[in-house]
Amino acid sequence: EAQEEDKSRLNTIIALLVAITATFMAICNVKAGNVGQTMSSTQTEIVDTWAYFQAKSTKRGMAESIADELVLQRDALNLTGEPRASYDKKIADLRAKVDKYEKEKNDLKQKAEDLQKTYDRLNVKDDQFDAGEACLSLGIALLGITALTKRRWLLIVAAVAVGFGFLLGIAG
Repeated sequence: EAQEEDKSRLNTIIALLVAITATFMAICNVKAGNVGQTMSSTQTEIVDTWAYFQAKSTKRGMAESIADELVLQRDALNLTGEPRASYDKKIADLRAKVDKYEKEKNDLKQKAEDLQKTYDRLNVKDDQFDAGEACLSLGIALLGITALTKRRWLLIVAAVAVGFGFLLGIAG
C-alpha cells in the first residue's frame, strides 16, 4: 500500500509539473510571438531607412553635380550683372540642398544603426525564448517517460530541464 501511495504521489508531482510547465510554455510562446512581430517590423523599418538614406545620397550627388555644372557654365559664359546673380542664387540654393541632404543622410544612417541595435537585442530575446521552449519540451517529454517508468532519478533530470527552460523563458 505504501508503494502504491508513493507511485500516486509521483504521478501527482509529474502532473503538476506538466501543467505548470505547459502553462509557462504557452505564455512564453505568446511573448516570443510578440518579439517576432516586433523584429519583423523593425527589420522592415531598417530596410526602409537604408533605402531613404540611398535616396538622400542620390539627391545630394545630383544637387552637387548640377551646382558644379552651373558654376562651369556661369564662368564659361563670363556672365555679369543680373544673369550672374541668377546663376549665383541657383548655385547657392543647390549648395544649401547638398548640406541639407548630407545632414539628413547622416541622421538616417544613425537611425538605421540604432534600429539594427534594437533588432539585435530582440534577436537575443527570441533566441532565449527558442532555447527555453526546447528545454521545456524536453522536460515535458522526460516527465512523460518518468510517469511510465516510475524512476525518481528521471524526475530530477526532467526538473533540471524544466528549471533551465524557466530561466531562459524568464530571461527572454
